[in-house]
Amino acid sequence: MAKGGKGPKGKKITLSVAKNCIKMTFDGRKRLDLSKMGITTFPKCILRLTEIDELDLSRNMIRKIPDSISKFQNLRWLDLHSNYIDKLPESIGQMTTLLYLNVSNNKLTTNGLPVELNQLKNIRTINLGLNHLDSVPTTLGALKDLHEVGLHDNLLSSIPAGITKLPKLKKLNIKRNPFPKGGESEVFVDSIKRLENLYLVEEKDLCASCLHKCQYARDKLNKIRSMAPSAPRKAIFSNLVSPNSMAKDSQEEWRLRSSIS
Repeated sequence: MAKGGKGPKGKKITLSVAKNCIKMTFDGRKRLDLSKMGITTFPKCILRLTEIDELDLSRNMIRKIPDSISKFQNLRWLDLHSNYIDKLPESIGQMTTLLYLNVSNNKLTTNGLPVELNQLKNIRTINLGLNHLDSVPTTLGALKDLHEVGLHDNLLSSIPAGITKLPKLKKLNIKRNPFPKGGESEVFVDSIKRLENLYLVEEKDLCASCLHKCQYARDKLNKIRSMAPSAPRKAIFSNLVSPNSMAKDSQEEWRLRSSIS
């Protein structure tokens, strides 16, 4: 850290630099890509480019997103993953054209998620993974067009029933959360049986050979888990700057699905 307790100065983004970073996507959208630029503060100059359709500020060192981000009234795609953001502005609820929001790998807590997220009525994908969430706002259950929700690598012990019952939900990633063992977790799993990425079958429906294979795989997994060193759970990803394969899905694949929909 720099002298006086201040963080790194970061790269200054001018309007000219920003304009040169606007590219056309294969489906004819204007995309402003300022990812991996060493930015530490939200570049105010880009507020003069509100006609863009997609904004990528991922893999930087941004700590705060200003209320003025709501000026991007045409934005359908917003990627803020792998920064130091601990709170989203209330004004994000005004960005009703958003279809995709990725804020994974940040420092978000439950208190940092505004109630106004429930105003994003058109959003289809939201990724909140790799943060410090100990609960999920029930307001997300109001987003009836959600197809994919990422909540992996947080501190969650439960998921609101309203989210698991979203009518169009196809993918719910809740891996590596400290869910309780026993009855409560079984009830939760039962509540999302309909998701296309989750396949459940009862023992009575398996032939002897298949049942043996499943039991062998389960015993092998349990053995690996028992050999792993145990340690108190903590947010080991809290200091991450660079993203990993979990930080975001294929952008081009998402665009293709959205353009066809």
